[in-house]
Amino acid sequence: MDKFCFTKHRNLPGDKIMKHTSRRNACKVLVAAAALACISGTALAEGGSLADIKARGQLTVGTEAAYEPYEFVENGVVVGYGRDVLEHMAKKLGVKLVQLNLPFQGLLPGLMSRRFDFVATSVGITEERAKRFAFSRPIGIVRSMLVVSTANKALNRPEDLASKIVGTQMGSQAQPVAQEFDRQLKEKYGKGFAELKLFQAYPDVSVALGNGTLDVGVLPSNVLAVQMRRQPNSFRMIGEIGSPRLLAWVANPKDEEIRSFINATLEEMRASGKLAELQKKWFGETMALPTADYLPKGAL
Repeated sequence: MDKFCFTKHRNLPGDKIMKHTSRRNACKVLVAAAALACISGTALAEGGSLADIKARGQLTVGTEAAYEPYEFVENGVVVGYGRDVLEHMAKKLGVKLVQLNLPFQGLLPGLMSRRFDFVATSVGITEERAKRFAFSRPIGIVRSMLVVSTANKALNRPEDLASKIVGTQMGSQAQPVAQEFDRQLKEKYGKGFAELKLFQAYPDVSVALGNGTLDVGVLPSNVLAVQMRRQPNSFRMIGEIGSPRLLAWVANPKDEEIRSFINATLEEMRASGKLAELQKKWFGETMALPTADYLPKGAL
């Protein structure tokens, strides 16, 4: 396989990153497939019931650990809000937790081929996804924020994005929000973005903002908060687009018992105050998350 496929985008100079967009996008699919193929047989989730999980002695979940503080890597280990919830679930089942860190683009396909028991990463609930996948009750909420480098003094409001280079993560909840805003700009002002660049991960968007590859980044509110805390005075917000998006975990539609287990455990943690405790730990505040009527019409 082409070595380029395994090159981290953040290690490439900004002006070279997007020159290889088409080739890189194809490589992403290969990387995700290769990552799934390399999972050992003992890690594969077989069957879709709690009995299967207990028989294996492990709960196997798929995660893209690049969405701090929901899930991220620290000292080589996946940590975060989601990890703490998963540890609670594994303990409840009396099994060990196996959390596979994979590219986001491979998570939902891996779920449907039963590479893991469910997807435990922050997936935005959308009407299209909800017709194909079994979402859990919400585990978080996010807003799509517009961010620029502090050195950029010309952009100060969402309307300023016309004719500008905008970037976000490919396949993320922010991508369709950005595309819709581009459409709105064209309809209202006769011109939209100069270009919408798509990156493999949100940290790559921040790097591109810093080196001038992008004019504006579209980042989730939680990711932006972390970036601004770690790099004070490097970025500034110029607005918000789209509507707040609920985040949830995803089960295979055939595995209703697993989805029910996730929901029941989240409710137990909410009622006991454990969920609020974890939210304060990772976000500094609690979240008002719906427990009913959170799925769009036609959802599984």
